[in-house]
Amino acid sequence: MKAALFNTLGSPGVVLEIANVDTPSPGHGEVLVRIACSAVNPSDAKKRAGPSPGLLDDGFIIPHSDGAGVVEAVGRGVPASRMGERVWVYQAQYARRFGTAAEYVALPSDRAVKLPDAVGFDVGACMGIPAMTAHRCVFSDGSVEGKTVLVTGGAGRVGHYAIQWAKHAGAQVIATASSPDAEEHCYAAGADAVCPHSGDEFVRVITEVTSGRGLDRVVDGEFGANLPGLLDVMSTGAVIATYSSMQVPEPILPFRRMMFMDLTLRLVLVYAMPESAKLDAMEDITSCLEKGLLQHRVAHRLPLEEVAVAHQLIEGGGFYGAVVVDVA
Repeated sequence: MKAALFNTLGSPGVVLEIANVDTPSPGHGEVLVRIACSAVNPSDAKKRAGPSPGLLDDGFIIPHSDGAGVVEAVGRGVPASRMGERVWVYQAQYARRFGTAAEYVALPSDRAVKLPDAVGFDVGACMGIPAMTAHRCVFSDGSVEGKTVLVTGGAGRVGHYAIQWAKHAGAQVIATASSPDAEEHCYAAGADAVCPHSGDEFVRVITEVTSGRGLDRVVDGEFGANLPGLLDVMSTGAVIATYSSMQVPEPILPFRRMMFMDLTLRLVLVYAMPESAKLDAMEDITSCLEKGLLQHRVAHRLPLEEVAVAHQLIEGGGFYGAVVVDVA
């Protein structure tokens, strides 16, 4: 089969190549999926760039965790009825060498989720890391109905879905944005109010929207940089669910202040989510896809031969939405 792969760590234009490799066979409890679309996430680019100790110890890597396609074969223990099923897949290249940037991937059957017929493979490829991370952040600590939720970086890939999950669940949603374009994306996703990431206007908008009570929940994408400002606008007993802290990788926690506010800090990594949380996310994603309730943004689609360009786009940023590689 044709696949994108890398044998060494480094920049995409240098280490990524297209090659012919053996087509995998599904093992016990696995399905073989013919991939139509493969999504590129920041974590895929980070693993390829390094340092990733031990990643290449067993040989080359086929990147990308998320994708979508059709089940073409099943291993022992998997019902034959899954043959021909349209699916979206996640966690294909977590603790495994071979991901979705190839014509085929063999992976555990429960990592291949049925994709409604009306939903395109490009959209299906976006359901893994972005939609599931957002779902966990919003719902990890109970219902948000009637609560006020702040989504920082609401125009981002995770933020876009977090706004929608919270609104569908009955929350009042505030989002932060850094530009007029980003504001429009937040409002389009359903945000009730949008404010800057920090400063006087940030405090003013949140104070006004919450009538001075403060936030109940925060879905946060830049924890170390955002924490000082968040503590000024949160209510007692609130929850911060965060999935990234790139600007300040090792934040210092103001323990006493947070303790006296009775705050809960939830660290979210989609790969480490409990299986029950993954099942909850899959059920809600399937229901929303069937009903057409979610908005999706695919900003760039490129052929597999241009996978290096896809990685460069993810690293460069400056756009809204997903980067999808067309494999078939």
